[in-house]
Amino acid sequence: MSVATVAPKRRSRRNSRDSRSIYYWYTLPGVIAFVAVVAYPLFRNIQISFTKWNGYGVAKNVGWRNYAKLMHDSSFWVSFLHAFEFMIAMSIIPTVLGLIFGALIFDFISPYFPKSWTTFFRMGLFMPQIVPITVTSVLWTWLLSPNEGVINNVLKSFGMKNPPDWLGSDHAAILAISAVCIWIQIGYTITIFITGMGRIDPSLNEAADLDGANWWQRFRAITVTQLAPEISIVLLTTTVAAIKIFAPVQIMTGGGPGNSTYVPSFYSYFNFFTTQRVGYGAAIATVMVLLLSALSIFLFKFQNSRTVNM
Repeated sequence: MSVATVAPKRRSRRNSRDSRSIYYWYTLPGVIAFVAVVAYPLFRNIQISFTKWNGYGVAKNVGWRNYAKLMHDSSFWVSFLHAFEFMIAMSIIPTVLGLIFGALIFDFISPYFPKSWTTFFRMGLFMPQIVPITVTSVLWTWLLSPNEGVINNVLKSFGMKNPPDWLGSDHAAILAISAVCIWIQIGYTITIFITGMGRIDPSLNEAADLDGANWWQRFRAITVTQLAPEISIVLLTTTVAAIKIFAPVQIMTGGGPGNSTYVPSFYSYFNFFTTQRVGYGAAIATVMVLLLSALSIFLFKFQNSRTVNM
């Protein structure tokens, strides 16, 4: 091969590399934002978790002592138990109800009523996702008030003399917050699943109809199976939201009564700003990060395995 032929090819490859390198500059703002907002704060949090610090002055390095203390902290384990209970309210129940209600809307409302009806149901059910969580928590605190709340006044009008103190009882408080979380999350799951149902091949349901399958059989065998990617994404996002739950607990119960509604994020916040055990609060936050990372990896692998087998 002559020099005259090799030189243009080298210039072509060099120009191609130069043109590709230009695109890397477009990622620079995102990389800077990630480092500033996520990577550096996470690094500092991990550093602080190995110290004894009250938020000012010089931090004292204590090694793994904060993590060792966590292993014997009953409030820490109770907070994670509550987080798993909220996973049922924010992930499992909304996913199941979202599949059922989404299929009902898609199969029985969309085909027989104007499109505006479907839009109305989707917007109405999705509205709790749009309203700021702080506003929602304050609203439900008023609705659940034992003396002036609308819910207890309605129960009294039906003859109940002593309606529950929803946010002041150990058992009722976590159930009340769970009900609010279900109300918030269900619109999100319905919206995702209805969108996913639009891509299912209609011939699958037509073939099932010809074979004599009823709606419930088609729902189990076709709809749920075909929505596996959407179900995985919904489970991932709602599970992460459940473990990170903070605002409803902080506003509605403040972690009480006692520690009956403690969750990891609130317990970390409590140690940061109330007891001023900043290093201990950072250790709790670090454990949360590790748990969320492990759950995310597991759910992503589960989704990929389902996608490969489909």
